[in-house]
Amino acid sequence: MDQENPQILKIKSNVNQTKPTIVVIMGATGSGKSRLAIDLSTYFPIEIISADSMQVYQGLDVLTNKVPLHEQKGVPHHLLGTVSPDAEFTVKDFRDKAIPLIDDILSRNHLPVIVGGTNYYIQSLVSPFLLDESTENMDESVSRELSGDKQNDLELEFQRDTLSHTLSHRYDRLQELDPAAANRIHPNDHRKINQYLSLYTRSGVLPSKLLRGKAMENWGRVDNFRYNCCFLCVDASIPVLDEYVGQRVDCMVAAGLLNEVYDIYSLNMDYTRGLRQAIGVREFEEFLRVYLFEDQNDNASEIMQKMSRKKSNNIWKEDIGAILNSQMDNPLKTLLADSIENVKANTRRLVRRQKRRLNRLQALFGWDIHFVDATDSLLCFSDASWFKNVVDPSALIISSYLNKDKSLLPDSAASNGIKGSKMIQRDLWTQHICKPCGNRVLRGEYEWEQHVQGRGHRKRIYSLRKSGILCSEEKKEAE
Repeated sequence: MDQENPQILKIKSNVNQTKPTIVVIMGATGSGKSRLAIDLSTYFPIEIISADSMQVYQGLDVLTNKVPLHEQKGVPHHLLGTVSPDAEFTVKDFRDKAIPLIDDILSRNHLPVIVGGTNYYIQSLVSPFLLDESTENMDESVSRELSGDKQNDLELEFQRDTLSHTLSHRYDRLQELDPAAANRIHPNDHRKINQYLSLYTRSGVLPSKLLRGKAMENWGRVDNFRYNCCFLCVDASIPVLDEYVGQRVDCMVAAGLLNEVYDIYSLNMDYTRGLRQAIGVREFEEFLRVYLFEDQNDNASEIMQKMSRKKSNNIWKEDIGAILNSQMDNPLKTLLADSIENVKANTRRLVRRQKRRLNRLQALFGWDIHFVDATDSLLCFSDASWFKNVVDPSALIISSYLNKDKSLLPDSAASNGIKGSKMIQRDLWTQHICKPCGNRVLRGEYEWEQHVQGRGHRKRIYSLRKSGILCSEEKKEAE
């Protein structure tokens, strides 16, 4: 690339600014974030940092949709398949790895481009506040106020809790100890439950007291960013994304997704840690159990030997091919088809969650996100449409940001952000329970309002009204 390119000169000048400039590309699964980032290398000297909580792990390249080396077009990719699949890679780990990488990229006069759908990773990177750091600070200040005996007693109490209580008991313990903090998290969020209990045992301070402090109020706010951030979102309509997700899962199955899942499968897997949390792993558990437990009298050792034999002799691949191509219905084929459909359904749910979270970043935090519409490009699979509707507008947005010239903005992107407008008051502490929707738990006024306006909730209310099940009191709550 020409060294006199004005964009390169602009990036050089940004290195000396108080806040360096980075580009952040977000969007739902399947929208084309990685493809856009690579295509932007024809306009800017970029390096990509992956902000995907599953792609960071080694393995499951097909399932996690890692960009193959031959499709990276020579663009450097960082944090892509670098972490052990059994490790726990937290938002703090991501932040601590990404910041030095950004510094290195800027030192090479290149533009750092953060790409991924894990918004918590991105928030941890752009915001100077993290819960983990605040607990460390609290440990130092509060431990001086606690006597040694009291602190030891609290630590022993937490150790007994962890060893002898189930997850539900630990959540009940948190509710008893700090109802406000318990209301803020889901009862099945074991990581946060343990984090809050551990925080209390180490510091003697209620988690809600810490989280309601000034630092938490500023977390993620636009006026408190670590970098000058140009936010891009590759967007598409839900029906088109749903169809595309289904097609993509079918392509993954054809490309060897089942072989990857089989290779990492083990009895009594922990689906809450590392790479095994990925959508597409747990969904095949029942199928694999039935496939491997042909003889119900097999013990664990015999099952593992059977798995090893089938792997080494390629029996598994032959079996899968026969099951997939079988013209007759049988229990294994039905289970496999159901597993694949569950992967599609759970991915579509993830798409909706990701879109809701992006909306919250705008409404609650004031992020100035520029949306580029990839709907037509996903429908027609046309390179010409992709560059016209997605790549070229994105390049103009970045150029306008680097040059501080809003006249360069494409008309479709000029008013996407809500920067400068009044943000919705953040309320993360009021818990709402929607009885008509199966006692679903919503946190904060914004999440509650989004839920009651949603199509699913409204359809349920209509159905319950029609059947006369919904009482007048519940009607008022649901509305």
